Amino acid sequence: MSLELSVDGERWRTHLRAVAERTPGLVPVLKGNGYGFGLHRLARRAGWLGASTVAVGLYEELPEVAPRFPGDLLVLTPWRPFHEDPADPALAKRVVHTVSRPEDLPALLERRPGARFVLELATSMRRHGMTAAELWALAPDLRRLGGRLEGVALHLPLAHGGHLAEVERLLTDVVAADLPSRTVWVSHLTDAERDRLRAAYADLELRPRTGTDLWLGDRGALRVTSTVLDVHPLRRGDPYGYRGRTAPRDGHLLVVSGGTAHGIGLEAPQGQLGLKDRARSVAKGGLDAAGLSRSPFWVDGKQRWFAEPPHMQASMLLLPQGAGVPEVGDRLDARVRYTATAFDRVVVS
Repeated sequence: MSLELSVDGERWRTHLRAVAERTPGLVPVLKGNGYGFGLHRLARRAGWLGASTVAVGLYEELPEVAPRFPGDLLVLTPWRPFHEDPADPALAKRVVHTVSRPEDLPALLERRPGARFVLELATSMRRHGMTAAELWALAPDLRRLGGRLEGVALHLPLAHGGHLAEVERLLTDVVAADLPSRTVWVSHLTDAERDRLRAAYADLELRPRTGTDLWLGDRGALRVTSTVLDVHPLRRGDPYGYRGRTAPRDGHLLVVSGGTAHGIGLEAPQGQLGLKDRARSVAKGGLDAAGLSRSPFWVDGKQRWFAEPPHMQASMLLLPQGAGVPEVGDRLDARVRYTATAFDRVVVS
């Protein structure tokens, strides 16, 4: 049996429709593992929502998305001369490139005359993008260079607080550039922020790029479960596992589906902002050093400890004496990071 994502289809679809209805110009984001659902599934669902454009993360993701979505394909990773963009002419016409450095635009248009592109303006995230001065300097050359400008892209950080003041400043820079496009592709704005910007900049068209809030916005529609593969009674001191550890107390050893091949036990660095967060990290580091780490699996109402680091496709858990013991074949709830988990099965009702 497998690590499975079960989706309450009616509830999920209701959420997707609600987001689309309140987000004019919506650009669904499909990238990576497709937020746990898979790129192919989200590509079809974006078409079902009536989206005219989707955003992918990489050029390498285009072959999986393009056959399943009929519209335009915005590539979020900025174009560089070493990228291999689509060779198929029909697909190339649907692709919108992101250009984040002035020197890349002539190179792109030399390789692919008539290419469609957005110009990315740097934000406080400071990942990719031109400065306002670079954008202004490039603007007079756009008609000479050719191609088809589809607008300006802004990628905002996931910071605490609102983005309104920063976006207003950036949009002032966009207006001052006097570009031959009035479209702005933007991420991570609230509904209220978008409404306010549309009222203040009525001559601009906002295209909100949305991924997590769209696909994962109603977590109650999603359930991740693992299968109990084996159950072994343990006495204190009994050896177990690859590393020959010994049981710290009486209880049971559970073997469950889901391991490192699924992303279980792999953790991204966390941005710790407060003293409490840092204290938790220190405490967790001490537990890790002692060979103790919490798993994402829940048994008898509690999150249980890994018995040892996860294996490739299975994990071993310690269940103390007195806890309810599941049987082989039972399903356990798991709480995982969807964008970092590869499920064996995705079942949408």
